[in-house]
Amino acid sequence: MNNFVEFMKSRRKVTLILVLLNIVIFAVLEVLGDTYSAEFMVRHGAMYTPMVRDGEYWRLLSAMFLHFGFEHLAYNMFSLFFLGDILETIVGPIRFLAIYLAGGLGGNVLSYVMSIERGTYKVSAGASGAIFAVMGAFFYIVIRNRKNFGRDGMRRLGMMVVLMIMQGIVDRGVDQSAHMGGMAAGFLLGIALYHPRRSEMKQAW
Repeated sequence: MNNFVEFMKSRRKVTLILVLLNIVIFAVLEVLGDTYSAEFMVRHGAMYTPMVRDGEYWRLLSAMFLHFGFEHLAYNMFSLFFLGDILETIVGPIRFLAIYLAGGLGGNVLSYVMSIERGTYKVSAGASGAIFAVMGAFFYIVIRNRKNFGRDGMRRLGMMVVLMIMQGIVDRGVDQSAHMGGMAAGFLLGIALYHPRRSEMKQAW
């Protein structure tokens, strides 16, 4: 038990807060109703294109903190716990939070635009767009530090790729437009916000 407490204390604080916030919101909604229900989720802030188009733009943000069922939540939080801790170590808490929120918002905006373009409207929610933004920023950092990345770093990157593929398979309610939009936004935010120091990659890995 002490080892677990020490492990949690060693985690990066913003990542841990985001994970706990998502879990608390999910637990509250589970008590109130059925998180597998699209109608219930829309009532509590999930993204639905016609409502966003009618001016409820706040859904582009609130949807990032809602999940369809425990499996959806668990997979996203595992990914965030692992990847967020690394990126927050590298760029610091404020820049990490900016990448997470702005990248996730960018993913949802692209999902919204593509939904209108295709004329297909569905209820969507989840943190995966923001998590893909974290991935996108990290990919940029890897490119910047490719000479120092090493064999162990490449294995970790391979794990990230597997996580990314599984994310697209497991997720309910968040389409690939949100994933790719989040990743692209994260990559661009990485360019804007990452200012490398020699020690950063070693500390993170």
